[in-house]
Amino acid sequence: MTSVFSAWCANQALASWFLACLIAQAIKIILGVARLRRFDFRWLLGTGGMPSTHAAGVSALSTTIGFNTGFNSPLFATAVAFTFITLFDAQGVRRWSGRQAQVLNKMIEDMYFKRRIQEERVKELLGHTPLQVIGGVVVGIIVALVLR
Repeated sequence: MTSVFSAWCANQALASWFLACLIAQAIKIILGVARLRRFDFRWLLGTGGMPSTHAAGVSALSTTIGFNTGFNSPLFATAVAFTFITLFDAQGVRRWSGRQAQVLNKMIEDMYFKRRIQEERVKELLGHTPLQVIGGVVVGIIVALVLR
């Protein structure tokens, strides 16, 4: 078990992914505190916001794989393909799921005020705007370049 943990710690691609995610999440917390003048514990593991943690992590991972195995390697091509799938999901599918949650929450509020029915709210902040995804990509690539 110790050798597995030490191998994970020595893995540059895994380290760049983890560090990029950590930095992106820290940036979100700092921006949130600056904007709202308070700390919210949900920001520690929450989704959505600027920059995208998903985009930062997969961009750092792909960039590090490119530097380590070559930008013409099949492994890099695979990493890039999965990076684009993740970026599309972060900006597209999850974002519109969040918009649907907003509509559902509005419907629940209307039902509550008209008929006294109260339901649990659906989480609205699931996805990212294109700018948030680009911000995450920039963070990820910078982390990979610094760790290189």
